[in-house]
Amino acid sequence: MRPAALIAIVLFIIGIISLGYQGITYTRQRKVVDIGPIQATKQEHKTIPLPPIVGVIALVGGAVLLVGDRRAS
Repeated sequence: MRPAALIAIVLFIIGIISLGYQGITYTRQRKVVDIGPIQATKQEHKTIPLPPIVGVIALVGGAVLLVGDRRAS
């Protein structure tokens, strides 16, 4: 498989996933209290939003690379 076709397929998959999930969510633990042997932590849930245009650009870029690779061969 050619590298351009592989990159096109990866971009296409990334575009579909980013349109489906609309963001990346992760959990972070913070220390709230640290007094000697006693510790209290708090879990914070954060989300990094992904605009839909990112998914559309990845889909279009993958399609353009795939069509361009087929025309070149």
